[in-house]
Amino acid sequence: MPANSVRRLLPFAALAAATALVLSACATPASEGESDGELVWSIEGANLSAGHMDPQISQLDVSGMVQRAVLDSLVFQEADGTFTPWLAKEWEVSPDSTEYTFTLRDDVTFTDGEPFDAAAVKANFDRIVDPATVSAQAASMLGAAFYEGTEVVDDHTVKVSFTQPYAPFLQAASTPQLGFYSPAVLEESGDKLKAGGPGITVGTGPFELTEYTPDQELVYTRNDDYAWGPHDTKAPKFETLRVEIQPEASVRTGVVTSGEADLASNIPPNLAKDLGDGVTVDSIEYPGLPYSLYLNEKYGVFADEKVRQAFARGIDIDAAVEEIYFGQFPRAWSVLGSTTPGYDASIEGSWPFDQDAANTLLDEAGWTERDADGIRMKDGERLSVRWIAWTPVPDDRAALANAIQSDLKGIGFEVKREVLEPGAYNEQYEPKTFDLTDWGFSGVDADYLRNHLHTEGFQNASQVSDPEIDALLEQAVSSSDPAERTELYTQLQQWNAEYAAIVPLYSPSAITAVGERIEGLQYDLYGRPLFYDVTVG
Repeated sequence: MPANSVRRLLPFAALAAATALVLSACATPASEGESDGELVWSIEGANLSAGHMDPQISQLDVSGMVQRAVLDSLVFQEADGTFTPWLAKEWEVSPDSTEYTFTLRDDVTFTDGEPFDAAAVKANFDRIVDPATVSAQAASMLGAAFYEGTEVVDDHTVKVSFTQPYAPFLQAASTPQLGFYSPAVLEESGDKLKAGGPGITVGTGPFELTEYTPDQELVYTRNDDYAWGPHDTKAPKFETLRVEIQPEASVRTGVVTSGEADLASNIPPNLAKDLGDGVTVDSIEYPGLPYSLYLNEKYGVFADEKVRQAFARGIDIDAAVEEIYFGQFPRAWSVLGSTTPGYDASIEGSWPFDQDAANTLLDEAGWTERDADGIRMKDGERLSVRWIAWTPVPDDRAALANAIQSDLKGIGFEVKREVLEPGAYNEQYEPKTFDLTDWGFSGVDADYLRNHLHTEGFQNASQVSDPEIDALLEQAVSSSDPAERTELYTQLQQWNAEYAAIVPLYSPSAITAVGERIEGLQYDLYGRPLFYDVTVG
């Protein structure tokens, strides 16, 4: 394989052998060999300093990506979707999936010396669901309203209970969002975890956060005592993990090409193809909700289903995605990405680009007049929508937005786009005073759709409120039958393809550029680097 080739690794198939390889043998303890060395990792990370250093609160993927170095989980999810021990040695699930009882390891300590035990599990889980914590994603993953509580059975046995069956819990318990902080930190500095820092971001993980300069870098130092990773992996073979925050993609590619960094994440496809000799590019398609547009049906013209359908059919998604992403990211058809369990391939091709159909739909919706600019009119109102976007916007997504605006103008549909700083964005997002917005969301379990489509979903930007959809989502989260869950999520995918609450655009991949000094790098199911068996040459 040429040094600069792209290796497309699929989480549930091609990743299986690689993940098994890295986790099947325990890493050499630091005291037994290569004990020095520094790995430099360049990331985008632009919003970490805006209160996103705590995965128990933040909804940003980058929070969990970097803090995985510090935060361990109860279980580890393998590439085939099964679960194996981590901080929990074993577990039992009640027949109705309302109780999960974990037997914990008895040899784990936090880097501040506090023991990891059942009380620590309870303290973290209770903190996540406490309304004062203002957690959204993690609280939802912990069952939200149907989290009944965590019971300390004894020092190393803990039972987590739910008021109704909650099938996705093991998957949630494998993520950094439900990872564990030292109880002493929760008691003394819980209000500082969003900002993070040495002595505050304290876990049981393979590294300890020892330096943090907001918007510049995070420095993690090896936890020499670490001996409880997945498959009993031990302390990393290198001493320092230096994470450089570099929002510009061209800077990230530049530093990995020059050798100033050993790896760089979130590389756009147009830059990934030209990195040259000595750099390997790994591309792993995210499971979860593809990068999509969310049409707010409770605010303006998107209340009309025909307008939503015309909007979706009026965009030449295939051409734009192919041109902008160089064939690296597949065009999306469903609210489940193609590598997500339960994906319904039958939806592919069901709502193709068709401006004639879009024009017919808009005529039927009454938008038959045109103004001097060619924008459709009805009752003196222009067919115009406002798209709010969260900064920073990478160049590729800006180009995609331009293509979408151009296509829609061709059918007389005006799209005004506002790129907003986080505070200004939230001022409009919270009261839902916008027509559309955009994001992608990584997740292995399709239960993330409950957040996006349920009436009470915290990410329901489309403001869908349909008792039948709520019922499907509630049945899916409570079922422990994989076949039944797949059927329910198939119904939801097919419903959205017709209803157009969410318009999927493309399925992104985690593209990582890896320098020639690095060996043994592997990834989790989300494409995030795992450093357990890495050596730095």
